[in-house]
Amino acid sequence: MEKRQIAILGSTGSIGTQALDVIRRHPEKLEVYALTAHRQVELLIQQAREYMPEMVVIADETKYKQLKEGLQDLPIKVWAGAEALAQVVEAEPIDMVLTAMVGYAGLKPTIHAIKAGKAIALANKETLVVAGELITQLASEYRAPLLPVDSEHSAIFQCLVGEGDNPVDKIFLTASGGPFRNFTLEQLKRVTKNEALKHPNWNMGAKVTIDSASLMNKGFEMIEAQWLFGVHPEQIQVLVHPQSIIHSMVQFRDRSIKAQLGLPDMRLPIQYALTYPERLKSDFLELDFNKFQTLTFEEPDTSRFRNLGFAFEAIRQGGNMPCVLNAANEVVVAAFLQDKIGFLAMSDAIERAMQTVEFIATPSYEDLVETDKKTRALVSWRT
Repeated sequence: MEKRQIAILGSTGSIGTQALDVIRRHPEKLEVYALTAHRQVELLIQQAREYMPEMVVIADETKYKQLKEGLQDLPIKVWAGAEALAQVVEAEPIDMVLTAMVGYAGLKPTIHAIKAGKAIALANKETLVVAGELITQLASEYRAPLLPVDSEHSAIFQCLVGEGDNPVDKIFLTASGGPFRNFTLEQLKRVTKNEALKHPNWNMGAKVTIDSASLMNKGFEMIEAQWLFGVHPEQIQVLVHPQSIIHSMVQFRDRSIKAQLGLPDMRLPIQYALTYPERLKSDFLELDFNKFQTLTFEEPDTSRFRNLGFAFEAIRQGGNMPCVLNAANEVVVAAFLQDKIGFLAMSDAIERAMQTVEFIATPSYEDLVETDKKTRALVSWRT
């Protein structure tokens, strides 16, 4: 493996900071070429001074002056704005783009990176949720590899390596169940954002943690899995696995099942994506089976966690409906984090959006942009 030049979209978030830790551990294999952030300018300056990339981008243009002044003594190019995010990934020396931005904002720069022929380490769920058909078509056309970073999709990918053309019978997508796995509907009505942000097993950003608590995260991962692995929703079974040791499983037509196991540590799937097909030596904590003698599984309850059912319905309908699902969810999660609506009210608003926004069976990119805009306007008014 030759040394790879990496661009990280969203370097100040949870995935981005852990990716930089992986790069720090393997300087002979990985090097940072570009870093981007939304608005955490102080941390971006700190990262740039440590990793010395060729360029940095801050999406929030009001932070440009502070970023520029913070790096004025270094030969680092400094850009700002959404267009700069899309352009930076096209730089010729970049080998791989890690899309670690959260939300719909990751779609446009990912498309630009694919069209530039870059390998994509995909950590932005919303890209495939909103535009899975478009993204997979473009990746095939421009021969841009899509390497999953989510622990579940990385697990599936690892189970499939070496299987050639052997068809997949079923995918078991595991879920921790979040902090409210055993809560009743009455209890769920009263949960707070602070309670929702306490994930039992994983250390993630606020938006992803809320999605995990509502099981929307698992719905998004199901949609991702369909596009990444060419399976139908009927072939994907979600299993609640509270220990988070088995990250996902694949069943083949002979009924053999392969699983990928490990302690909950996002650095492992990040490293696997950045260095594939090599497996580099790491000092991550080793799984001690003596401490996990019992692994349990249960069916998710979609009467309490309705978002998972909405995701299956959205992908069955297809078209722009997953885009509606994602846009509505981004708005309601932000509202929940601002104490504007309750936990269960998020699902109510998403359901209304899916029933209200005009359905488009074969949306263009422009249709998806307009769908996203209309859905946000609708749900923002209601919340």
